Amino acid sequence: MKNPMLEVVSLLLEKLLLISNFTFFSSGAEGEDKGRNSLYETSSFHRGDVLEVPRTHLTHYGIYLGDNRVAHMMPDILLALTDNKGRTQKVVSNKRLILGVIVKVASIRVDTVEDFAYGANILVNHLDQSLQKKALLNEEVARRAEKLLGLTPYSLLWNNCEHFVTYCRYGTPISPQSDKV
Repeated sequence: MKNPMLEVVSLLLEKLLLISNFTFFSSGAEGEDKGRNSLYETSSFHRGDVLEVPRTHLTHYGIYLGDNRVAHMMPDILLALTDNKGRTQKVVSNKRLILGVIVKVASIRVDTVEDFAYGANILVNHLDQSLQKKALLNEEVARRAEKLLGLTPYSLLWNNCEHFVTYCRYGTPISPQSDKV
């Protein structure tokens, strides 16, 4: 049985982290999408690589599946409201993302590298060095990611995109970003 006090503290920490990182994907500034549609050079990416996209306060993570496709966890309020794949497959807006964090619903979805990176630089397998962990074989990493596609609970502290990729890559879901909180 979960400790109610721990649940309340968790909820408050998640909300504070969310508020402090409100610009996680967009500040709404005019011209912010510049470069978003630029093509990334994916020839150096290998199936099963961990892709990292540094944001203002956090880093977003995904698993490269090949053919310009990235599996990543995204909070999204629409997943709680509709089963319409046409609506939920579109790029997740800030409002959808923030409300998804609040209601703790997400999906592990596949997007193009461009949509995943959202115009930012991409680091490849940087976690291998920072965590000093031995990675599983790339094909196993990609297969794990593909098996997890679909609806999933979300928590900024205990089940986020970093937990997803570390489980796929190393076999253990951890999040050094969350641990800092």
